[in-house]
Amino acid sequence: MVIHNGGCHCGRVRFEVEAPATIAAHICNCSICSLTAYVHLIVPKSRFRLLAGEADLETYTFNTGVARHHFCRVCGVKSFYVPRSNPDGFSVNVRCLQPDTIESVTIDRFDGREWEAHAHELEHLSRDESRPAGSRSQRTRRDHEPPVAVEPATWGGIKARFQ
Repeated sequence: MVIHNGGCHCGRVRFEVEAPATIAAHICNCSICSLTAYVHLIVPKSRFRLLAGEADLETYTFNTGVARHHFCRVCGVKSFYVPRSNPDGFSVNVRCLQPDTIESVTIDRFDGREWEAHAHELEHLSRDESRPAGSRSQRTRRDHEPPVAVEPATWGGIKARFQ
């Protein structure tokens, strides 16, 4: 595990998150994630620390109200939030992390349009279980689901592989 630093565009909201250097992330096709191109790194609350900007955060909720979408009131960037799938944790936007501590990012699809049928696939990500450093979370992937892209890509200086 390493400490990744991140935040919003204007720099008022700053945080750190403890996660592997090789990040296993998710993209979601629900209405809000699709519109914002959010790339999820879900972690237990104990591995997330807000360092600055609490007074600059606004919160947006919709539908069930369980998800708490926090965004900077100055620049509008949502760099983290409390997800409906994991209300006991945080989802950090990988796009908002500084790249210096990231070795690579693997991005899996999550079917948020059919949230009720697939929410269980993410439950384990916010559990604060002891895992050896560098171990990856167990992920569930449906065999019929096509990859997002097959070739490696460079994304913001980070080697990313879409699955």
